[in-house]
Amino acid sequence: VQLQASGGRFAQAGGYLRLSCAASGRKFGNYAMGWFRQAPGKEREFVAAIRWSGGSTFHADSVKGRFTIARDNAKNSVYLHMNSLKPGDTAVYYCAADSAGVGREYDYWGQGTQVTVSS
Repeated sequence: VQLQASGGRFAQAGGYLRLSCAASGRKFGNYAMGWFRQAPGKEREFVAAIRWSGGSTFHADSVKGRFTIARDNAKNSVYLHMNSLKPGDTAVYYCAADSAGVGREYDYWGQGTQVTVSS
């Protein structure tokens, strides 16, 4: 599986961004997908995850109520809708795939897309 994240750019605080992750591979629909982020000088942290059916989603407390993960299995894509952006959301965002479908251990990673939020 190859993952290609896109959509990161500069944004104003309070604004909206949508990140996209395009996946190759015929079994995409079976994978759980996740978004992670890493800010300068900090460890990578979990942002959100979605299981194969799209019915189960999980969001970190820091983004709950502001970010929403979604997927379109027909397009082999997963999205991160980011509302009410804060400067603290500035980071490189990575999408990842868990072939076990659970959303716990990720074995495929994309290259990352930079999100910068100014106050």
